[in-house]
Amino acid sequence: MAVKIKLKRLGKIRSPHYRIVVADSRTRRDGRAIEEIGKYHPTYNPSVMEVDAERVAYWLGVGAQPTEPVLAILKKTGDWQKFKGEPAPAPLLVAEPKSTRPSFEALGGEDEGKGEAITQKKKAEKKDEAAAESESTEA
Repeated sequence: MAVKIKLKRLGKIRSPHYRIVVADSRTRRDGRAIEEIGKYHPTYNPSVMEVDAERVAYWLGVGAQPTEPVLAILKKTGDWQKFKGEPAPAPLLVAEPKSTRPSFEALGGEDEGKGEAITQKKKAEKKDEAAAESESTEA
């Protein structure tokens, strides 16, 4: 039985998520898997690649063949080079945390108008007038 390390697709139509699985080569893409050994989220920025290096080394050691997309992921994580005995690749880029917008006070703004509202409320007066008119028309 030929064993492959391949991607199992999950997620909605335009937001794919993949699991890296070990499965029989004859099973369908999203079919039954022997073991799940990682995950891959290409739509995130930067994309998320999590691989259980110990299990990948085991399955490559017993003869499992990775598909082309999985081979590219294993090369980026360095597991393929470790298996082949080659030098490790450069570390993956990690997204910088997004800086929050500076607050109003940090920009030097002073807020002196913390008092009453500038405009008058007129809605309450209109309701009172409408109620008075309806009472006069009823009588």
